[in-house]
Amino acid sequence: MERIYFDNAATTPLDKAVLDVMLPYLTEKFGNPSSIYSYGRESKLGIETARKTVAKILNANPGEIFFTSGGTESSNTAINAAVNNLGCRHIITSPIEHHATLHATDHLHCKQEVKLSHVKLLANGHVDMDDLRRLLSTSEERCLVTLMHANNEIGNLLDIHAVGNLCKEFDAIFHSDTVQTVGHYPFDLRNTPVHFINGAGHKFHGPKGVGILYINENVKIDPFIHGGAQERNMRAGTENLYGIVGFAKALELATEHYEEHSKYINDLRMYMAEQLQQHIPGVTFNGDLHGRSLYTVLSAAFPKTEKTEMILFNMDINGICASGGSACTSGADAGSHVIRAINNDPNKITVRFSFSKQNTKEEVDKVVAKLKELI
Repeated sequence: MERIYFDNAATTPLDKAVLDVMLPYLTEKFGNPSSIYSYGRESKLGIETARKTVAKILNANPGEIFFTSGGTESSNTAINAAVNNLGCRHIITSPIEHHATLHATDHLHCKQEVKLSHVKLLANGHVDMDDLRRLLSTSEERCLVTLMHANNEIGNLLDIHAVGNLCKEFDAIFHSDTVQTVGHYPFDLRNTPVHFINGAGHKFHGPKGVGILYINENVKIDPFIHGGAQERNMRAGTENLYGIVGFAKALELATEHYEEHSKYINDLRMYMAEQLQQHIPGVTFNGDLHGRSLYTVLSAAFPKTEKTEMILFNMDINGICASGGSACTSGADAGSHVIRAINNDPNKITVRFSFSKQNTKEEVDKVVAKLKELI
């Protein structure tokens, strides 16, 4: 059976060119980067070259880039450091963050009695900036603001500069979960008012199990994982050598082809939105589809019927891969906290379609035709 993969916000297929640069580090260049002999030095050079590549693309200092196991570890490191090292006793976040943020902030709220506030959302799912200002201006403690750059389920994009400048005004620490945007948008971190951002290689055709944490050079924190002296004493554990090399190559390729691929993918997304509206009565879209929105994500809400309640299952049987929300919760039928927060309509069933450079209009046509048949 032909499979159509429309769940690229969950993960993307590894690019062949990325695999090619990783293979030598899986075979002959296998040395431990902490070893002082030639094998180790060769591996260490691979990591530091990758760090310089990532830093140059993000317009950061190489000393501000730390390699981790992925977005979850990076977010947890930043959030815990803000509380334990930077004096933040009040966390401001939103109800539609990724669980890596929500569960980390809930844990600190319960275990360390850190105050926790959730900023209000506008009707279209964007952060209410007036409410964020109110929370910051009335807080008696130093604040950590942790808000994602692009929502992984509905695609809404945060105005990262506006939030950063507001945080600067109130001496707040600002962490933005940029897992859905690193590798998909250009960054200029030297001119972005943010203390921490994070990325994950598998979101832009790189390998799984590797990510980055950017820590602004003016911020000094303690390690989150203790042990060896890797990552300049900031992240203990033998480095994921081939993953790091692959991350840098994937980011390089994504940046090189950004203009071409972003336009192609967005055209595909909008084409599918139009086709769904033409052929599926009652379909609506979650989030700010025609405004500030991630070009890879389309969150469609179908009228609830006996047929649409089984839509994901029936799509899977027919070789179509999509999700009902965040893929990170796709083992438990708990519904989406994001959809509940912005569109808690019991008469709608949400499906998230997310696209990559490898998808085609022909695939969109086949999926829409199958949806017509199923619904």
